[in-house]
Amino acid sequence: MAITVHPPPLPPANVISRKSGSVSLSIGVRAAANFEQNKQQRQERQVEQGRRKDIRTSRPSSPLGASDEVASRLGYEIAIANLERLFWQQAATGVQPPASGEPSGRPVRVAYQGSRGSYCQEAAARAFPSSACEAFPCAHMEEAFDVLEDHSADRAVVPAENSLDGPIDRNLDLLLRHPGIRILGELVLPVNHCLLSLPGVLRSGLRRVISHPQALSHCRRSLEALGLEVDEVSSATDAARFVAENRVADTAVIGSRMAAREFGLRVLKPNFQDHHLGGNLTRFLQLGLSSGHAQASSSIVGGAAHKTTVVFTLDGGASDLFRAMWIFESRDLRVTRVDHRPNRAKPLRVVDRGDDGLRNVTYLDYVFVLDVEGSVSDPVVEAALARLNEMAVFSRVLGSYTCTYQGIN
Repeated sequence: MAITVHPPPLPPANVISRKSGSVSLSIGVRAAANFEQNKQQRQERQVEQGRRKDIRTSRPSSPLGASDEVASRLGYEIAIANLERLFWQQAATGVQPPASGEPSGRPVRVAYQGSRGSYCQEAAARAFPSSACEAFPCAHMEEAFDVLEDHSADRAVVPAENSLDGPIDRNLDLLLRHPGIRILGELVLPVNHCLLSLPGVLRSGLRRVISHPQALSHCRRSLEALGLEVDEVSSATDAARFVAENRVADTAVIGSRMAAREFGLRVLKPNFQDHHLGGNLTRFLQLGLSSGHAQASSSIVGGAAHKTTVVFTLDGGASDLFRAMWIFESRDLRVTRVDHRPNRAKPLRVVDRGDDGLRNVTYLDYVFVLDVEGSVSDPVVEAALARLNEMAVFSRVLGSYTCTYQGIN
């Protein structure tokens, strides 16, 4: 007897709950139903083929035709056996069979920092444009790392740096704090601040513009040209949702195009940011567990270059930094970024200045971060990292990955 199962309604686009238990049960039931249905259909086909065989026996057949029939029948039986195995596997585990290029056969679960409609959700959608992706928000920055470690997510997308406001230090600190998580990819996107309002509202009907202070600072001149009241809010996406749900017709929000799509708002003006600033770009990182693939499994497009990020501490502190960088430069490996964070494991570095007749001098100590062109699979990069490990007090590769730039859609 065939079982008919109606799938539950899907939540809004690109946002799916992390309650995977109900999803797995639904997949298992559908798999069992598909198996029973295919079994019944196969029995009907076998009856029909038996009738055709009775007809064919009354006609002469060549040895070549008989061998073709046997081969066709054998291939058919092998295909059926494989399908049965896959269906039973789905019914027993609730998980689809592995698919090429993905962590498993099920859709890739992608966590992103922020709320629905955020620029980080936009980056997640650009990194994983396939429909086989379940993206969900993480309200707190550390949650994106936690869901990777407890296997609630396969990948996480987090912002690392903005070309106007600098690095997001908190995410770098979290990478240092979670040694089991690696950088698997980097995506650089132009920021597209959009002026959003309710559908049908004219610009002349607006009285105020609200957004996060960072977005307002990026659009200062454009806001002055509008001549409207400007208010700061803690979250641009929450403001966009409030305007949409409460039908606030006299207020516009500076937010992402994704926010307009999520909450049904109209884009009054795209690229509302000030263009005299020379470009506004954000660098996003795609993260995964260290046991994952060495390279990102997203479907990002465009020119990509290999990059390796390494963190380390030095006995001589900043005075020895040039020696560490020379390890790479002497091997024609370009260092593309230098950063530092406080060394929380050993915050103070004491230097003995006895030879100068001075007392010991105490400095703050740092963890240095280098981005270097090249992959760890390159013997030259591998040799440079080995030499750095010899001179460093501590060193760790945060990831070796591809860096991709995408223009505005």
